[in-house]
Order: sequence, then structure tokens, then C-alpha cells
Amino acid sequence: MNIDIDSAATFMATQARLLDRRRFEVLFREGDPAAALAALEGYRNPDGGYGHGLEPDCRSATSQPGGALHAFEVFADIGPVTSPRAAELCDWLASISLPDGGIPFALPMPDPFGSAPFWASADPSVSSLQITAIVALVAHRVAAHDPAVAAHPWLAMATGYCLGEIEKLDETPHALVLAFAMKLVDALGETRLVEKLGRFVPDDGVVAVGGGIEGEAMRPVDFAPDPDGPARKLFRPEVIEADLRRVAGGQCEDGGWRVDYTSYSPAAALEWNGMFTVGTLSFLRNNGLV
Repeated sequence: MNIDIDSAATFMATQARLLDRRRFEVLFREGDPAAALAALEGYRNPDGGYGHGLEPDCRSATSQPGGALHAFEVFADIGPVTSPRAAELCDWLASISLPDGGIPFALPMPDPFGSAPFWASADPSVSSLQITAIVALVAHRVAAHDPAVAAHPWLAMATGYCLGEIEKLDETPHALVLAFAMKLVDALGETRLVEKLGRFVPDDGVVAVGGGIEGEAMRPVDFAPDPDGPARKLFRPEVIEADLRRVAGGQCEDGGWRVDYTSYSPAAALEWNGMFTVGTLSFLRNNGLV
């Protein structure tokens, strides 16, 4: 599994947006965390949330849960450095949370141009396990080095909502819901819930994404990204080994990785690949392959 970091750096310089170039520099080039935070600041709104296309398929200027997810990714990248913006984002998430503790998939947007229909038409009155789980997951990564996030009431509330909803599952959910819920309970070390969700995952770890493009699926390491997490025990070692080879082998000649799902605007198509390359390299490093 030969990963070419220099080639990836060239790809990031030529094809990725500034924010993701700064993230790459922090993670792989001893870059300045302040530069990554400065790039993120352009996506922030006065209410403490994030929009303006920070989530590539949600181009709205309004603060959105998808923007919160990607902002937390930056706050996680810069650890052990912290920013007060992370706790402020928790404040914003608390302000949009519904009575059950979850957050809606998306909020109303007066400017849906270029946004994916699933963002633009989401029901803001219903909590979404899918978005709450993945936002809470990355917030927990930030909480590992940021005491203000760890102690924030929103994180406990959102986590409690997710665990309660996972307890209720009695049939296979959508592949993305399943993957995001699994990642959360895996990160939390909730072995019983990992095993519960594992009943919905086939032995080969491939679960097709309903509504996605042909061949789009969640795969073994999408459910079990942490080499030390309990979810890895759901799969035979050779299944994980093959999937790690698949991910590592996805580096293109130009040094980047490509997403396998539809982008909903020309800008998103470029932005996703830069984001995906940073995320993939970080995942591979966490698995000892970079």
C-alpha cells in the first residue's frame, strides 16, 4: 500500500479549496492551525453556525447542520490546539435542537440554489439520527482535546438522543444512517450497541446506499474506521485488509482521491474531492498506512 504524500500535496495545491489545503498542511506538513481557523472563519455566520457551501452540496449561506459537521472536522484536525469557536458552535446546535435532543437534517433555506434536493427539502421539525450521529461523532473527537466541548450540554443531549434512537432500531436503516450510527457507538466504546447494529451488516460489510449512484455503498471500514474500536471485531481480518487495500489503492495519478457519489454543482464536484482526499489520508494514517 504505497501512498504518495508528495503527489497528494500537488493535488491539493492544484485542485482543492483553501480550507482543505490548510487542513492538509496542518495534518501532513506541520502547518499553522491558525491558518486553518482563519480559512474556516469565512464560512461562519453571526449566529455561531456555518454555511456558505462549507458542506459542498448545501450552497446556502444559512447556518446548517451539514456546515456544523465540517466545521467540527477542522476543530478536530487542529488538536491539541483549541478554539472558542467550537463551543460557540455547540451553543448554536443547542439552539436548533428539537425537544427530543436531536437536530434536524437541515433548516429552511431561502437560497437553495445549487443545493442537493435532500438538503433543500428536509423537514426541520423532525430530528435526524443520520445527521445528529455524524455531527456528534466529530464533536466527540474535538471533545477529546477541548474541555469546553466535552462539558457542553448539547453534546450530552445529542449523544443521548442518538443512543436512544439506536436502541429502538429493529430493522435495517438506510446505509448512511447505519454507518454513521455505527461510527458513533464504536467511538464511544458502546460494545452492546455495536453488536446490535452489526446484525444489520452482512459478512462482507457492503451495504448499498439507497438512492445513490450505481455501485455506491458503505463498506467495511465505513462501519469500522478505528483499528482499535469494537466494530473491527464484526469483520474477519481479511475483509478489513482487503478494504484497506481498496481505500489506499484509490489514489489517482494526480495524487488525489475521488468520491463515488453525485455532486450537485460544479463547485461541489471540485470541493468534495479535496475534502475526501484529506479525510482519506487522515484515515489511512490512523490505520498505520501513512
